[in-house]
Amino acid sequence: MKTPLCLALLGASLAWATAAQAHDKAASAPPAAHAHADDHGAAIGEAGDPAKATRTVEVDMTDNMRFTPASVQARQGETIRFVVKNSGRLKHEFVLGDEKALKQHAELMKKFPEMEHEDPNQVTVQPGQTGEVVWHFTKAGKVPFACLQPGHYDAGMKGQVGVAVRKAGAPAGHQH
Repeated sequence: MKTPLCLALLGASLAWATAAQAHDKAASAPPAAHAHADDHGAAIGEAGDPAKATRTVEVDMTDNMRFTPASVQARQGETIRFVVKNSGRLKHEFVLGDEKALKQHAELMKKFPEMEHEDPNQVTVQPGQTGEVVWHFTKAGKVPFACLQPGHYDAGMKGQVGVAVRKAGAPAGHQH
């Protein structure tokens, strides 16, 4: 009688290990988990050099599923250091991306809520901690940002960076 129980436990362990491996592959596979950085990165800019940041913008994340500020203004060519503080008790993220990529990633996070990120356009911040994203805005337009922890995006935890066209001769970070 002990043999069937052992075989059942072994089978359950193998099934769990297989599921864990599938999660690991999904979490690290470029087509599913990180395609947004490669496919959409050019549309929103590129990772910035911290030494070339023209200014720092502090962003606060709270458990009421909001960013403060929810709107940031930038100039084309500007590099901004976002210092992102989690003032809540839940884990939050700050992710820059186009709308399509953010929605796709939010859906993926529902399936794999413990997925960790290492892309330059995002940071996961534990409660009471601070993280940083340095981003170079190469094109004018709107660059959305969001928290993609399960349910947070759907609850409205999003904002945007409005990137104004840089006028000829004006420095990248120049504000009028």
